[in-house]
Amino acid sequence: MNDTQASSSQPIRFFHRGQVVEVQGVHPTRSVLDWLREDARCTGTKEGCNEGDCGACTVVIGELAEAGAAEAVGGLKLQTVNACIQFLPTLHGKALFTVEDLKGRCGGPAPGRHAAQPLHPVQQAMVDCHGSQCGFCTPGFVMSLWSAYEHHSEQGTRPSRQQLADELSGNLCRCTGYRPILDAGQKMFDLPAVRLDTAPVVAALQTLRREGTFDYAAPLGQRTDRFHAPVTLDELAALREAKPQARILAGSTDVGLWVNKMFRDLGDIIYVGDVAEMKRIEEGADALYIGAGASLEDAWRAIVQRAPTLEDVWLRFASLPIRNAGTLGGNVANGSPIGDSPPILMALDAQIELRKGAAVRRMPLPDFYLDYMKNQLQPGEFVQGLSIPRAAFARQLRGYKISKRFDCDISALCAGFALELDGETVKSIRLAYGGMAAVVKRAALAEAALLGRPWTQASVDAAKAALAQDFKPLTDMRASADYRLLVAQNLLQRLWLETRPQDALPPQSTSVWSVMPHDALA
Repeated sequence: MNDTQASSSQPIRFFHRGQVVEVQGVHPTRSVLDWLREDARCTGTKEGCNEGDCGACTVVIGELAEAGAAEAVGGLKLQTVNACIQFLPTLHGKALFTVEDLKGRCGGPAPGRHAAQPLHPVQQAMVDCHGSQCGFCTPGFVMSLWSAYEHHSEQGTRPSRQQLADELSGNLCRCTGYRPILDAGQKMFDLPAVRLDTAPVVAALQTLRREGTFDYAAPLGQRTDRFHAPVTLDELAALREAKPQARILAGSTDVGLWVNKMFRDLGDIIYVGDVAEMKRIEEGADALYIGAGASLEDAWRAIVQRAPTLEDVWLRFASLPIRNAGTLGGNVANGSPIGDSPPILMALDAQIELRKGAAVRRMPLPDFYLDYMKNQLQPGEFVQGLSIPRAAFARQLRGYKISKRFDCDISALCAGFALELDGETVKSIRLAYGGMAAVVKRAALAEAALLGRPWTQASVDAAKAALAQDFKPLTDMRASADYRLLVAQNLLQRLWLETRPQDALPPQSTSVWSVMPHDALA
């Protein structure tokens, strides 16, 4: 890096282990996990899969909470994320908490490396309940439980066993089994309370506030790669238009794997995670607007608040750390044919909003996808948000996810359905599928077989037959073509069983959480 480039680069500054730290000279794609283990020598956080699946690297990120935020903890927004796929510059202006930060009731500064220290209630409960065997996954479980501990302690509530299981959906254990870990999650609230002292963290983060774009640069061979983090939508639009070849980075839940698993060279990066306007979720007179930078967790919460029948898809969409980091806009723009958001959004008649400079255009989401991993984005353009008409929430809505593993798995097939009846006649119908073609798309022939027809078994059978003309699915590691087509037809049958005018199945009869034996999590 020459002198001019070095002087224009700002250090990465964030709160860690009780103080603000500054980092320079590391490449923009260096992961938080690698920095922790190799540079900070905080080796409690483990590397397992290095792709955001196993949760061994789970850490908690803290940001200043908005005034009046419902889930704030002492002025902080605390969220679990996977350190293995988060790039270090994304920590700028934030706080990083790892298992080394957990303390018992002794308080005071962190003890020396070999000094004894009382355990935090989360850790003590894991010991008491025999929640660890080999221990490799334990720090990740502890951090997920710590996040739940802080949030519920702040609210004066206790999580149910199922809520704890949802919190731990991104943490995998190969030897202990989950029962004693869930036991620990319940017992930790019975031990003497130890809460995070948020005051010094909030004070430190306030000193790190900034108004302009954060620019960081580091050398890679003979060139210099730059990381830009704008804070306003106008700054983002200008940067994107000026640097159309730069890589847009949001939650890093996919791009992180490009680096870790595919060893891809990203070049310059434009990070959208600090643009507050991109995270807004607003209810208008005619539509629900969700900014492209809104986290998957926040976006899906807003959708499910208006469509409770979609809750199962929300809870099964990846894991909580992935939903905390990933964004709705990123999931849509990625264009994966097995993405879980697009089928639901298509069933909801969502429109996608694109921006280039000052120009903004909208289109129905199905029109955005052209072919496998190809879309309508022009050079210098980015996804700004999505709009869902309020009328869509008045229809009967269903979302179904099929995967080999129930929690935290990629779909073999995902379906989003919207049905509107006039008496017993189909007034409108939307059947959108992921995993059935090169892009997520609606089943036009199956919809035509149902529209204006009686909502009967005979009509459903005709639509199921039409599905074979709508889609020619492929066979891959997740499912065969025959299986995918059969399941797609069966999901349409399930929709009818749950919504038929007479003797409709109640939602709880087909929900795993409802039909599961009472002691399944005991």
